Amino acid sequence: MLLGDAPASPALEAWLRSPAGRRELTAYRQALGAFTRLYGAIRVPRPRPTAYYCVISSPIGRVLVAATEAGLVRVSFRRSEASFVAELRERLAVEVLPSPAKTARIVHQLRAYFAGERRRFDIEIDFRHVTSFQRRVLLAATQVPAGQVVSYGEIARRIGRPGGSRAVGQALGHNPVPIVVPCHRVVAAGGALGGYTGGLDIKRKLLRIEGALAATG
Repeated sequence: MLLGDAPASPALEAWLRSPAGRRELTAYRQALGAFTRLYGAIRVPRPRPTAYYCVISSPIGRVLVAATEAGLVRVSFRRSEASFVAELRERLAVEVLPSPAKTARIVHQLRAYFAGERRRFDIEIDFRHVTSFQRRVLLAATQVPAGQVVSYGEIARRIGRPGGSRAVGQALGHNPVPIVVPCHRVVAAGGALGGYTGGLDIKRKLLRIEGALAATG
């Protein structure tokens, strides 16, 4: 038999048993093994997922938003479009394409929010790129109603980490989707504004839009 195919003829069987035939068969098997090792080791790369983004104007300046098929993945401001796209590619390992159509839902809701016509967002968020602790903090922040503020310590208490206000502040400082996850509604003890990645002036503007500025002192 040759390589499991149909039975060889007597003449071929005799040749395969000869020194020349054995050499040819050995060379063939070696070449086949090398071919299998070469192409068996090649992994066809999976296509990278895609993030779609859009830039909109707002009362706080340009806002950049990005979404994957799983949901909203980034909201950013005070940066260039090029740096926003570069960060998406590097940190999320995605292809990045501009697409007003793919981001239309969040853009519509953001515009309604800035116009004072929306208090909550109804959109899926892609939390795959945050830690489990950060996800708990961000979800707790979404439960703070517009027009109200709570302290970092209160968020820590709500997630079962009393005394963890510093860790909560750090998690909120890396909120990938500010405004939609309203980390601006979380303030320091005593009502001081605390920090905000986008700057305290933006935090004040957002709280003013929601009618909560007086609550911050």
